[in-house]
Amino acid sequence: MIVNLRRLMGHRHLFFGIIGIFAISTLYVQVANVIAGGPIAIAGTNTDHKVVALTFDHSWGNKFTPSILDTLKRHNVKVTFFIMGPWAKKYPEVARQMVADGHEIASHGYRHENYGDMTPEWVKEDILKAHALIKEVTGVDPTLIRPPNGHYSQRSLKVTDELGYKTIIWNVDSLDWKNPGRDVIIERVMKRLKPGAIILMHASDTPVQTAEALPILLEKIKAEGYQIVTVSELLSKYSEKGIQRH
Repeated sequence: MIVNLRRLMGHRHLFFGIIGIFAISTLYVQVANVIAGGPIAIAGTNTDHKVVALTFDHSWGNKFTPSILDTLKRHNVKVTFFIMGPWAKKYPEVARQMVADGHEIASHGYRHENYGDMTPEWVKEDILKAHALIKEVTGVDPTLIRPPNGHYSQRSLKVTDELGYKTIIWNVDSLDWKNPGRDVIIERVMKRLKPGAIILMHASDTPVQTAEALPILLEKIKAEGYQIVTVSELLSKYSEKGIQRH
């Protein structure tokens, strides 16, 4: 493209407007490249295999956990539990039972506050405090974390990555924490089911319909020909076409 600079300089507002657009566009590309090359929040994987990872966040209470663990054992399903450090300390026998049953233990942090709103120093302290408690109770060094409320920023992702963690979000949300009804929970998950999905559910006391919905949901997922795996297994074995960014 040939630009007549003399003519453009006769319309200085147009000239400087074009320069501004080029500058903003260049900055946008630079920022996008930095973000693209930095740590990411993982929502799922791209795969042709009919596999999904079932995950449970756990931050407080123990009213429904025994039933959930019994259902998972009965169906011979291994899942990933994202547990908070203080919860593990309060219910050590339950946390250890998760390990004994072959489930994957991951971190849900120490305080249930949005990582994206916090300083890097705050996030680092929260992750390390949770890590220490989870390790003390279960003997496991978690390497996956789900930030509370699924909330993060590029700064918190960087801290998480520096501490050797992967940030795991989801791409299938059961919304069980809203208690919309057993059948609604099941329907939401089944409508969104796809290869490489990470399914979000909760094992805390607030969702009162999850334990009831779980056995039906497991049967339906299996009936569709899907295998349920842990998040680490999904990432290591079923990401042949890449990782889905959140």
